[in-house]
Amino acid sequence: MVAGHLWTILPNLRHRVRPLRPPPARAWSTTLLDPAVGRVTLHGQLRDRAESDAVCVVVHGLGGAIDSQYTIRAAQAADAAGISCLRLALRGASRQGEDYYHAALTDDLDAAVASAALQRYRRIYVLGYSLGGHVTLRLGTRRAEPRDPRIRALVSVCAPLDLHRSSAAIDHPSRRLYRAHVLSGLVEIYELVAARRPVPTPIEVVRRVRHIRAWDRHVIVPRFGFRDELDYYDRASAGPRLPTLELPTLIVSTTGDPMIPEDAVRPCLVGLPAHVETRWIYGGGHVGYPRGIDLGFGPNRGLEAQVLSWMQRH
Repeated sequence: MVAGHLWTILPNLRHRVRPLRPPPARAWSTTLLDPAVGRVTLHGQLRDRAESDAVCVVVHGLGGAIDSQYTIRAAQAADAAGISCLRLALRGASRQGEDYYHAALTDDLDAAVASAALQRYRRIYVLGYSLGGHVTLRLGTRRAEPRDPRIRALVSVCAPLDLHRSSAAIDHPSRRLYRAHVLSGLVEIYELVAARRPVPTPIEVVRRVRHIRAWDRHVIVPRFGFRDELDYYDRASAGPRLPTLELPTLIVSTTGDPMIPEDAVRPCLVGLPAHVETRWIYGGGHVGYPRGIDLGFGPNRGLEAQVLSWMQRH
């Protein structure tokens, strides 16, 4: 477990001291119409390689952003593989104060894929980390609404598959430092929304939130119409829906993840279709892992290089 903490913390500290540099990219944006709050603008950074007919959409985790160390590593790997890359900021993550997201809100992915800047691509891959990986899986398990047929494959890394178990795990006293870090970013997003429009819970209440379940109860539930946080977890969790995945999907988890423990993931990985592959990284942490990882997908080592190699098979 100590190694898991180190692999979670050190990559972020290193990124703060020596920030990773993403490939040259341009500002990207698109809009969508939300039935509750109206027009919402999404932002991101697009590395558009003219010679490529494929693009990888990279989705950050809870409280993360497009400049998180793992999203930049993904952009670097996509560039090395000759694939265009969109680092997508889920609503609110760009700190524009228009709205905020939840674990099953796939509308942002739909809007990104449908945006004018991505129309020329014939193949679209989605790579999500942590909660972004969960949103990515929910895109694949969504049954009622059609998906863009250009989406060829999905990858999730360190995703919380069972929101009941995962929320209980991160709310454990032993994970209070991780929880405080995540909540600080979420509260900042909420404050910016509150400065622009009415919000369902007074900002003074949200500033006192110290647990993820309390965040979900006070912020997510009233905004998105869930009965309570347990109803949200029931209706949003990707884990029970994984057997319905129709797209080629790769699910990567780490045994040393101190935020999303192994026993909150493994029960969800039973009885999956043949086109859904799973890989465990033995050691590593939460979206942090050794550089020389080999998942069995081509000669180039490293998680992102391996993932991009897997994607290009589809």
